[in-house]
Amino acid sequence: MHGRTADDSKRLAGRAAGQAGPHPIADPQAARAADLVDRDFTAPAPNRLWVADFTYVATWSGTVYVAFVIDVYSRRIVGWRAATQMTTELVLDCLEHAIWTRLGDGVSDLTGLVHHTDAGSQYTSFAFTSRLVEAGVDPSVGSVGDAYDNALAESQIGAFKTELIRPYGPWRDVDHVELETLHWVHWFNHERTHESIDDLTPIEAENAHYAARNRLRPTG
Repeated sequence: MHGRTADDSKRLAGRAAGQAGPHPIADPQAARAADLVDRDFTAPAPNRLWVADFTYVATWSGTVYVAFVIDVYSRRIVGWRAATQMTTELVLDCLEHAIWTRLGDGVSDLTGLVHHTDAGSQYTSFAFTSRLVEAGVDPSVGSVGDAYDNALAESQIGAFKTELIRPYGPWRDVDHVELETLHWVHWFNHERTHESIDDLTPIEAENAHYAARNRLRPTG
């Protein structure tokens, strides 16, 4: 269903700004974590910086919301979730998927990881922040009304809309969106090359990082 391509970060960032859909609604009364990223969407290794956001998909049965967690180092989608309601449970389930993914990779200690989002009420909720802290993850929240405070996540969502949702609709319901998103995420992580990571796939980028790290370890 999908071809193999390289991303153009500037193009996707521009498209994402217009295509990602409505942003999560900020709660002016909610206490928010500080912005630990300050638009610096770079990371020296996997599990140093995750970014998260969600978008909407119009279907015949109503609106479906799709959330993602992306590892900035490799651009790998480590967690995602589709649901019919824009709630804290949606983004919590997505976070749990990301934590589970890394457990499957043998990573149980996420100390030092920053999880960055915009100031939507789902991400600033007590339940979501508490789960991050419980997992040893530092929450980071961008400023309200800043179009670039979560630009990398919006760029990834722009790719999702451009490469899957618009070309392959119309969409019937949440099950339809969920199934095709499952296939797209697998393709995105394992086959889609990215200019920003030297034309590697996310999985290749992570494998190369760990291979290089192991070569540097002293033996004996």
